[in-house]
Amino acid sequence: MTAPPLRTQKLVALIKQRAQDLGFDAFGIVRADARPDLPQKLDNVLDRQWHAGMHWMEETRNRRAKPNSLWPQARSIIVLAMSYAPDKNPLSDLAQKSRGNISVYARNKDYHDLMKGRLKEVAGLLARKGQGEVKVFVDTAPVMEKPLGQQAGVGWQGKNTVLTSRSHGAWLFLGEIFTDLDLPPDLAHPQNCGSCTACLDICPTKAFPQPFVLDAGKCLAYYNNEHHGPIPEEFRKPMGNRIFGCDDCLAVCPWNKFAGRTREAKFHARAELNMPKLETLLRLGDAEFRKTFAGSPVKRLGHARFLRNVLIAAGNSADPNLLEPVRDRLADKNPLVRASAVWAARQLAATEQFVQWRKSYTLKESDPDVLAEWGNG
Repeated sequence: MTAPPLRTQKLVALIKQRAQDLGFDAFGIVRADARPDLPQKLDNVLDRQWHAGMHWMEETRNRRAKPNSLWPQARSIIVLAMSYAPDKNPLSDLAQKSRGNISVYARNKDYHDLMKGRLKEVAGLLARKGQGEVKVFVDTAPVMEKPLGQQAGVGWQGKNTVLTSRSHGAWLFLGEIFTDLDLPPDLAHPQNCGSCTACLDICPTKAFPQPFVLDAGKCLAYYNNEHHGPIPEEFRKPMGNRIFGCDDCLAVCPWNKFAGRTREAKFHARAELNMPKLETLLRLGDAEFRKTFAGSPVKRLGHARFLRNVLIAAGNSADPNLLEPVRDRLADKNPLVRASAVWAARQLAATEQFVQWRKSYTLKESDPDVLAEWGNG
């Protein structure tokens, strides 16, 4: 393989150093056309309906699998990663039944906003010094960034599908810079999972039909994050105290032992988002909800879906102190909230009390989903 020109090597070194200065923890380059296998990999997921209700994946199928379809002029892709590793293993948080477990990535600022600004700085420098065109993407664009990250040498896709690093474990945010410049690609990262199946074994709903493949229709994070309707009955008990996301298959990865706490302070957990009391969350009005979760990915749930999740966690808590705030939600204006409150009340209240409430609340109830919850069981 012919070595790249000295000017190109210096340009890459300059860009890499700037990325490190801005807080990026990993940097790699891949050719835009380096993964011709991606369309077939994506088809295997979509054709089996493993994307569940995430219809946007189907709608962007052709663009998602082919980086050049996003921008035909792209010749190289720089993949950058930033660690968001927590200061302790979040699996221990699952035992705090009366508190809400928020996925580590959502306990502070939305990483999209922070990373995009810094990616633009790196991309701007590349454009000026390399005299090329650039485009920046962070997760929201239809880019299969994890296989591209493995091809760029940033890490490897684990059996849980998450990009994993020897240095930073499974806690990585990814972003990409597309450019029409011809930059020297890095070597693809080898697979380092070996015979380990910890991430597959720990999944409470067995959402991995096979290693390296996730069935979103069985994933708790899908239901408490992306799903818009009631949480299906079969996933309510397994949800435990998870009110946004699920970190089990990440947190159990043995490579995390090499990951020090993220050096980015804006990814450190905010006190009010670090295992908040379910009682406090149940009493939040819409304005308080938006204020509490300002800047966090949790805010995009909206108040009703957020309460849905908190009510499921309350029902799983076995905490009698939560019965009063749960009852208050039985008359909520939103039927999704009311239906979830009925389920939580059924778990927490004595049978006689629940029967009395059913007689009272169903007199004025007209929503079929809420009535079905009252009549269930």
